[in-house]
Amino acid sequence: MTSELIVNVQPGEVAIAITEDKQLVEFQKEEQTASFSVGNIYLGRVKKIMPGLNACFVDVGSDKEAFLHYLDLGPQFYSLQKYLKQVISDRKKTFPLSKASIMPEKGKEGNISDALQTGQEILVQVTKEPINTKGPRLTCELSFAGRYLILIPFEDKVSVSSKIKSPEERTRLKQLLQSIKPKHFGIIVRTVAEGKRVAELDTELRHLVSCWEALVSKTQKATKIPAVVHEESDRTVALLRDLFNPSYECIHVNNQEVWKNIKNYVSLIAPERADIVKLYRGELPIFDHFGITKQIKSSFGKIVSFKGGAYLVIEHTEALHVVDVNSGNRARNNASNQEENALEVNLGAADELARQLRLRDMGGIIVVDFIDMDKSENRQLLYERMTQNMEHDRAKHNILPLSKFGLMQITRQRVRPAINMPVEEQCPVCFGKGKVQSSILFTDTIESKIDNLVNSLGVSKFKIHLHPYVAAYTKKGILSLYRKWQLKYGFGIRIVPDQNIAYLEYRFYDNEGKEIDMKEETEMK
Repeated sequence: MTSELIVNVQPGEVAIAITEDKQLVEFQKEEQTASFSVGNIYLGRVKKIMPGLNACFVDVGSDKEAFLHYLDLGPQFYSLQKYLKQVISDRKKTFPLSKASIMPEKGKEGNISDALQTGQEILVQVTKEPINTKGPRLTCELSFAGRYLILIPFEDKVSVSSKIKSPEERTRLKQLLQSIKPKHFGIIVRTVAEGKRVAELDTELRHLVSCWEALVSKTQKATKIPAVVHEESDRTVALLRDLFNPSYECIHVNNQEVWKNIKNYVSLIAPERADIVKLYRGELPIFDHFGITKQIKSSFGKIVSFKGGAYLVIEHTEALHVVDVNSGNRARNNASNQEENALEVNLGAADELARQLRLRDMGGIIVVDFIDMDKSENRQLLYERMTQNMEHDRAKHNILPLSKFGLMQITRQRVRPAINMPVEEQCPVCFGKGKVQSSILFTDTIESKIDNLVNSLGVSKFKIHLHPYVAAYTKKGILSLYRKWQLKYGFGIRIVPDQNIAYLEYRFYDNEGKEIDMKEETEMK
């Protein structure tokens, strides 16, 4: 199986698509201005103590105050708070963690009001982004994640991932990290560290320690609270850190700055693979070129079709996701084959559902209504198929066998809102009014925009994004409409077919890829 990662950088947002054998399996879309990413660390202030919840609300600058439970303070909370007071009390002096005083561990039983007070300054890390009406979820157990290691301040033990099965390798890694780690730092060794040399692990450990030292420096310099003292790396780099593996065939990026960041990161962790990072310079939008746009349109939405005419109906409520499996227009044979047909549809649905959970990043409780099957061995086969499909999912999850009502319950880790991509398109001509201008006048409208842009605004080089059908129409024939426009207004005009554009829609872009607003006021009403 080969994987590709395609990064689409647009003004204001970044979209990341991961394909396995050309099929879209993961999709992330983020505004570039978005904050409160999981892993960010803030110097916040306690706003409200809630003894009934044994928790508090912390101001970290979000619209909704962030939530911190007593159990999320961590066993080394008192050591962290004492160190924080030292750091803030003298903003010019450096305080190496190796010289910090380690306090007795905080017990699991206790009250939040005994540990915190309103107005107290506190270092917290985001573990869940704001979801719906809830603010971010926080922890005081700070950690810095790398590709091979996770660094935890105020701990002293080295833990090795349970997925590394070899006793000899576990012992080697544990002894190795014990010998090179700084005092008062704990380490979790990740699965991908198996077989790695000491030089690679030491390089990453030094980088993670430097992140902690930068955090301390920013904390000392913070003049306003709340303040960000540690930001997770670029979203694309963070995703690569967790996902990068030898099966990546290519990483395509359409932005030079992001391409440099990714190439530098890959050169650091896998120098021999640095050449797989490629800058996309094509004229077509990058997602159109790699067939991602079409897959997004077909994979998101309430109804998702899969093989044989069967389909899933996916509904989202405040409490859970509900999925209904339908056989659709599949040919029904005699009654003796109904069980076989049901099994075939259910197995196909299990394959598609596992992809949809990753693709939409659905979390919380997912209830799936499969087609009823009489034979217990078939129900067991379906459960095993679903379990096998979910092995590729990085999020923590739990799957229960089918209940007597034919329902399967799945819980999946939720750290950010599920992705909801609108696949319906609003009419760009009538804006929902239901009346449109004659389509035969559409090219006249485009030409008037070109005339205005060239002769009134003095813009000579630009691109016009049109629906692929319309773009093909303008280029039809030897003396095409497109060629006539070039002869009349200059050869700086380029027409680009764009699958994201509706049928009678147009967008103008300058040479730097910035959209030129050519809509008239009457169109916007």
